[in-house]
Amino acid sequence: MGNSNKISNKIKEQIERFSKKITEGLLKPEKKFVRQVIFGIQASRDIKLSNISRSLNEEMKLIKVENRLSQHMRKKDMTEGMNKKLIEEGSKRIGKETVLAIDLSDINKPYAKKMENLTKVWNGSEGKVGDGYWICEVIGAEVKGEEITPMYSELYSQEAEGFESENKQIIKAVEEVNKGVKGRGIWTIDRGGDRIKIIEKLDEMKVQFVIRINFKRNIIDENEKEKNVLEYAKGIRCKEKFTVTIDEEGYEKRIEIKLGIGKRIKVGGIELNLAVIKGFGKEPMLLLTTLEKSAKEILEIYLTRWKCEESFRFLKQEYHLEDVRVRSYVGLRNTVVLLQSVFYFISVHIGKRLRMNILLKKILEKAKRFFQVPVFKQYAIADGIYRILFNTKWDDDKKTDEMDDRQGVFEFMLET
Repeated sequence: MGNSNKISNKIKEQIERFSKKITEGLLKPEKKFVRQVIFGIQASRDIKLSNISRSLNEEMKLIKVENRLSQHMRKKDMTEGMNKKLIEEGSKRIGKETVLAIDLSDINKPYAKKMENLTKVWNGSEGKVGDGYWICEVIGAEVKGEEITPMYSELYSQEAEGFESENKQIIKAVEEVNKGVKGRGIWTIDRGGDRIKIIEKLDEMKVQFVIRINFKRNIIDENEKEKNVLEYAKGIRCKEKFTVTIDEEGYEKRIEIKLGIGKRIKVGGIELNLAVIKGFGKEPMLLLTTLEKSAKEILEIYLTRWKCEESFRFLKQEYHLEDVRVRSYVGLRNTVVLLQSVFYFISVHIGKRLRMNILLKKILEKAKRFFQVPVFKQYAIADGIYRILFNTKWDDDKKTDEMDDRQGVFEFMLET
């Protein structure tokens, strides 16, 4: 029991330190709100304010705690400020070859009636359009290795005042992150990112990118002739070959992948290369890129974006994002950026240094996993933190702000 208390106290100290970094410039009550919510989300494994309030174990009535959190959640939009802090922290981990995956995801609220600025989104599970909100997210990831860096997350709605277009949302995310990483990284975007306005903006910013192109798009080939991109791709010789094993409905299946590349085509007057990958489906996968790399390398970069998709799936499953109950638009936006901060905390802050890896090891030991930690280890980390913090009290009177960062972690090393 004593050892568990020590571990939980160390986690709370790290939440305190992390919160201090991302709340710089906020008022004292706002800082307290942020650190309590970051603790509460992990201690309850939920984003509902009722469960976050309960996890704080405060002496006052539960309804008063929930009302206080609710007032702060809808009072001030912290999205822009907290995203800037996450970018500032995360940019240190972004190198020239780091993949910056941008993804448009959604949360569905089919039964919501009073939530502000509800808009139409695609409900993939039901295969139809329904009510909800869009989220634009940026994740940094390396082609080799498991490490990811949450960089940016913003909930938006077409019905909100000031909304201009989806293109503007994507470009805004790229501009904000690119400013922090100073042009480093390789941007990857799925189908929909091949719009001329987006490609033109990326070219203007002089960033590297890999974008999956829609079969209906036309390109200008190397002979200055306009062609449908799919017809053009069929004429590219795919000399590079390799075999991969995929999971198909629970069964492993080996398939042969063939790759080729077309040089110096033009899209919107911009000269690009086109990687052609055959074997994943009936039609080839087509990737537009600025990179002068082999088709296999370009494919590996594009496939790294699955970590962005898995990230959003993780947040939905682990913290029940689609069960969010706040009604105000500002509150919804704050919920999403605070959850992204939690994601950064478990993905980067815990284990970012050798000494912190000892704490991470203890957290993973607490996770109830019958088998090895999965490739996407955030599931196990979230599980371990939840089991350590569950039913502990958040003591906001015990300040760690003035503690030396190295001393707090070094003490833990001596105890292990």
